[in-house]
Amino acid sequence: MSIAKTFLGLLEAGPSHGYDLKRSYDERFGHDKPLAYGQVYATLARLLKNGLVAVDGIEPGEGPERKRYVITQEGVADIAAWLEQPERPDLYLQSTLYTKVVLAMLTGRSAREVLDTQRAEHLALMRALTRRKLDGDLADQLICDHAIFHLEADLKWLELTADRLDDLATEVAR
Repeated sequence: MSIAKTFLGLLEAGPSHGYDLKRSYDERFGHDKPLAYGQVYATLARLLKNGLVAVDGIEPGEGPERKRYVITQEGVADIAAWLEQPERPDLYLQSTLYTKVVLAMLTGRSAREVLDTQRAEHLALMRALTRRKLDGDLADQLICDHAIFHLEADLKWLELTADRLDDLATEVAR
């Protein structure tokens, strides 16, 4: 996810200080990985340098002066273009999981154990996400649903691969 684009979207809603942008980001998007303050101000400095945001005012604070940032017309155009552009779906065509299954076979290890271990990990994460959904707001529920649907697709692949292990072993042995 692009932190810079997210900041532009948050700033389009209204001017904000860096601290408030961090808080808004963390509340909405950084549930599992909050931003570091250094990352916030480095991102704002790049946006400022590129003319996508401007300093709207400086206020004295208990510590350093607090700058209030505002999105520029260039910033509005940038975020609009980004929102209109679809994201390329990630096809996972050469996944680490597939590589592990094949390498397990090539090295005489159990590919089924690799699949079973991964299935258990996926199911544990699905249970944790399901619990998180129960306590979360709508945004958190949607984020968890997105992750759960991807995990479900992975589980289908794990089952399909387990069903085809004999055929895969024959192919790998060639």
